[in-house]
Amino acid sequence: MWTVSKCSRKRLQAGSSMDLVKHTGGCHCGAVRFEVWNSPDLHVFHCNCSICTKKQNHHFIAPKNRFTLIQGLENLTTYTFNTHVAKHTFCKTCGVQSFYTPRSNPDGYGIAPHCLDPGTVHSVTVENFCGEKWEESMQVHKTIRDMSKPEEN
Repeated sequence: MWTVSKCSRKRLQAGSSMDLVKHTGGCHCGAVRFEVWNSPDLHVFHCNCSICTKKQNHHFIAPKNRFTLIQGLENLTTYTFNTHVAKHTFCKTCGVQSFYTPRSNPDGYGIAPHCLDPGTVHSVTVENFCGEKWEESMQVHKTIRDMSKPEEN
C-alpha cells in the first residue's frame, strides 16, 4: 500500500467532504505524463469486457476537468471499436495505456492506478464490473456515470 504525502491537497468545493490530492503518473517510457486531482482512496473498476481482459485493465474514473496531460500529446495514439465511444489511448513508444475515455463515462477518464507515481494513494477498493454484459451492468452500477461529473455546490 502507498502512503499519502503531505503535499498538494485541496477540498473539492466549499462545503464538500471530499479531499483531493494531486496524483501524477505516466507511461513506462516517460513520454506521456499527467496529473489528476482525486481522492487518495481510489475506487477502482475491474472490467471483464473483451478489451479490458486482454489489457488487464483496472481503472478509476475522474472528471475531465480534474485531469491534465502534462506532456506527450504527440506520443499518444487511440484505438476504438464497436460503438467507438470508448477511446483507448496509449503511448506510441511503450504501448502503455495510463488513461483512456471509457464508454461508461465519455465525459471523464479511466485512469490506471498502477500508472500513478508512488506517494499519494492511501487505499484501493476494487469493484468488479461485468463488461461482457455491458448494458445490464450499467443498470446495476447506476452511480458509475456520476463518477465523471464534477461535484456541484
